[in-house]
Amino acid sequence: MWLGVPWGTGCLVRAAHTGLSWGITVVLFLHPTDLQKLEERGELLQPLLFVSLVLCSVVLYFIVSLMDPGYVERDDDEKEAASKEEKVMISRQGPSTVRLRRCGYCFLKQPMRAKHCQSCQHCVRRYDHHCPWIENCVGERNHPLFIFYLAVQLVVLLWAVQVAWSGLSFEQSWTWFQHNALLLLSFLVIVTFTVVVTLLLVSHLYLASCNTTTWEFMSRHRISYLRQCEAENPFDQGIFRNLWRFFCACRLVSWEHLYTRAEGNAV
Repeated sequence: MWLGVPWGTGCLVRAAHTGLSWGITVVLFLHPTDLQKLEERGELLQPLLFVSLVLCSVVLYFIVSLMDPGYVERDDDEKEAASKEEKVMISRQGPSTVRLRRCGYCFLKQPMRAKHCQSCQHCVRRYDHHCPWIENCVGERNHPLFIFYLAVQLVVLLWAVQVAWSGLSFEQSWTWFQHNALLLLSFLVIVTFTVVVTLLLVSHLYLASCNTTTWEFMSRHRISYLRQCEAENPFDQGIFRNLWRFFCACRLVSWEHLYTRAEGNAV
């Protein structure tokens, strides 16, 4: 399910991301870097591969930015927005001991691990965080793709660091600085984003391996189903099962089922 293309801040952020990505790419080709030298010699494989990776990262960015992160649908006639398979799983438990609550903002019945995002004005399933760089929430539907986007972006940035460094000779003259100011600025921007993306990727892989979210990790003391639970993480099924469920599950998950099985008492 895709979101309508929003205007305002979202468009500005996406335009800034796209402009920065392609602007830095152009700078790397206009200065005497390894990519420019390969292009001049007619060896186009690496330049084309680099451009393809940049294009892939931009496409992934727009997919993650514009897709439904897992919005909780309106529960008409008191029906939860869940798949048929999820409803069967819940029905097999017998009488549910997990009491779902109403959102205080949009008055929808929230599944476990959902949270209302005041920036998006929606309740999001398995809410992780609202990312200002993609102007969208990261939730149950787009979280795996968000991590894949970070991985591709990191590959592009690491390659770009090497390419930008290859064009810097650091001659102590004002003329050199005038001709290479854009390349030097691009190098500093690339290094900054490399550090940020690396930290994000490592932290999200760790959270996925533990089957927890940024919101749950940072705000455990404020979340009722974690604060009242004896287990530190009732959703943890081991690293391999957590990662398999996170990256390979093709449907929404009934977290109430796992919580009831792990904890065995009411929220």
